[in-house]
Order: sequence, then C-alpha cells, then structure tokens
Amino acid sequence: MSTADPDGLLARTLREESGLLVARLSRRFGDFDLAEEAVQTAVVEALTSWRRDGAPDRPGAWLQVAAERNALDAVRRGSRQRALAERAPPPEEPRDGTDERLPLLFACCHPALAPEARLALTLRAVVGLTTPQIARAFLVNETALAQRIVRAKRKIVTAGISLTVPPPDQLAERLGDVLRVVYVMFNEGFVSSTGPSQDRDLAADAVWLAGVVATSLPQEAEAWGLAALLTLQHARAGARFDAQGRLVLLRDQDRTAWDPTALAAGEDLLERAATLRSPGRYQLQAAIAACHASAATWAETDWLQIVTLYDLLLAHDPSPVVRLNRAVARAQLGPEQAALALGEVDELADELASYHLFHATRGQLLTELGRSDEADAAHRTALGLTTNDAERRLLLTRLHRHPLEDGS
Repeated sequence: MSTADPDGLLARTLREESGLLVARLSRRFGDFDLAEEAVQTAVVEALTSWRRDGAPDRPGAWLQVAAERNALDAVRRGSRQRALAERAPPPEEPRDGTDERLPLLFACCHPALAPEARLALTLRAVVGLTTPQIARAFLVNETALAQRIVRAKRKIVTAGISLTVPPPDQLAERLGDVLRVVYVMFNEGFVSSTGPSQDRDLAADAVWLAGVVATSLPQEAEAWGLAALLTLQHARAGARFDAQGRLVLLRDQDRTAWDPTALAAGEDLLERAATLRSPGRYQLQAAIAACHASAATWAETDWLQIVTLYDLLLAHDPSPVVRLNRAVARAQLGPEQAALALGEVDELADELASYHLFHATRGQLLTELGRSDEADAAHRTALGLTTNDAERRLLLTRLHRHPLEDGS
C-alpha cells in the first residue's frame, strides 16, 4: 500500500480510469446501467478502503478489478443473464483510452436527456464523482439527484442511445451539447469553490475533460477553444481568494500568483484552435481571457481589444450576459464611457432581472457616476439574488468601494 494522500490519488485516478471502465464494461456486458453502477460501487469501496488501509500501489488496476467483480456479481444475480457471466471475455488490454471515453461522453450529453441530467450523469459516469459528492457540489438533495441520474440512465436504455461518437454530419451539433456540459461544469466549480467543502475540484476536472475532448477531436476548433478558455481561467485560481477565503476581484488579484505554465498552455491551445480557421464563441472568450492574462497590471489591460472581441462574440452569442460583459468592458475605456455603458446595461433589465451579477454590475456603474443611493439599492438586490457566500461577502464589504471591472 502507498502512503500517498488517498483522496487526492483517488481523484487523479478516477479522471483517467472511471470513464474508461464504464465504457469497457458497457461493451463487455452490453448494459450501460450495470457498468456505471459497478464502477460507482468500486469508487465507494475505494473511498472506504483507501482511507482505512492506505492507497494501493496500482490504483488503476485496483479499481478495474473491483469494478469487474461488481459487474460480474450483478450479472450473476440476474437469473436471465447467468450464462453471460460465465462466457464473459477477459478484459481488453489498456489502450490510450481517449477514444473510449468520448462515446461515453456523447451518450451522457445526448439531447434526449434533460440538461440538468446530462451534467449529473457526466460527472458520475465519465469523471467518477459519487452521488453525494455531486449533491454537495450543487447544493441539491442527494435523493433527488440520485433519482435524476436513475431517470437519465433509464432514458439511455429505453431510447436506445448508443455509446458512439456521432457521424460527421451530426458531429458539430452534438459537440455543442458536450462542450456546454463541460463549460457548465467548470463554471460551477469556478463560482462555488468557497461553498461547502468539496471532495473534488470541479473546475480542475472540467479543464481535464475539455482537454480529453479536444485531443480526441483534433479538427474541431471550438473544442480547442474551450480547452484554451478553461485553462486560462483556471490559471488564475490561486489568486481568486485571499487567506481568509474572501473573493478577490480581477482588478485586485496578485498576478504573480497566476500559474505561468497554465497561462502559456492556454495560449498554445488558443493558437492551435486558430490554425483551424473556424472561429466560435469559446475561442473568442478564450481570446478575451488571454488579453487579461497578458496584461502585466490592471491599468495596462487592452480594453479596446477586449471590446472588439466582444463585438465579434456577439455575432456568435448575442445573449444578454455577453452584452452585459461588453458594457462592463466598454466602461473601462474612459470616464465618459461609464454613462453610455449604464444605458446599455439598463436595456437588459427585463432579461436579466433575476441575475445577481446584472444588479452588481449596475451598482458598480452607478457608484462610478456618483449615484450612491441607487448603487446601494442595486447592491441590495444583488445580495438578495445570490446564495454564494464569497459573493455575498464581497457585495457587503468590498463591491461598492471598487471601480467597475470585467470579471473576477
């Protein structure tokens, strides 16, 4: 047994092995639900055993043996499938694995599944999180989440959803579903990292998964764009919170705490996406993140380039949130732009009435313009709409004191 941190080792092992095991057992037994449950049971067994006895020297092999044993036990318990267990072939020799995870990911993100179910199932089957871990990460009832996952797996079976990569004529549309799930997964980890303690870093898992998709589909520019965006964003993770766990906005972050290796990797990924000459929303968002990353200080940020990139992004994604972010960036171009930016923000009031960052942004703009009473009202509305502890503390103690900034 190894003396390594068992939880950390398990998290790293599951990233590489969980999806592979589910895919292999699904092919071997022809039953996605059986395979996924067998691997999940092995994960729970590992959490107990590795914490008690220490991590095994070969953690991947340990999980494989446990998952295969669980699958065979489940098959043998089924009276109609006893023969299947006796003639089940030996496991395949390990390969690179990337292609084996991709069909599983497309199945978990199939449009026939409800959007919230896609994310939960991806986290369980592909990334290897347990149901309690997912429930804690999303602050939802564990029983309700378990039912959601059961319904999703049942839908895969009843709808005949196969564990295959879509054909070329359907790939672009289906890839969008996969990338959205990975993006939402990252955002949940990025924003919720100061909530209740988590067993896994969702944002880091999402960065890894985006890389799996991109390397598996090397001709898909947006897959590389998403990998670049998440890598660049996650490179700032070390500066997003102070020693007391308080959120630090981008303007005030210690840029020496940013990960230079990750920043360089993100820029390389963005350049790779650009060589495919097929621009899209994730690439443009990554380009905006790269502008922030390349600025030595807040004052040296190239806001004109960022506004231009937002203009291009609006052609791909004219959503009110993108328009809000463009207005925030525009306000950085000079004091005379703040009033114009506020006008653009106010036009979004109906569409973003329940979005706390709309009210927080509006409050900052109003502060810039010296309209403190209106700013305080906007901040109070924002406070009433967010449940994130770090954001609430920031709104209460810092947000009203700082000039407007784009992002955190």
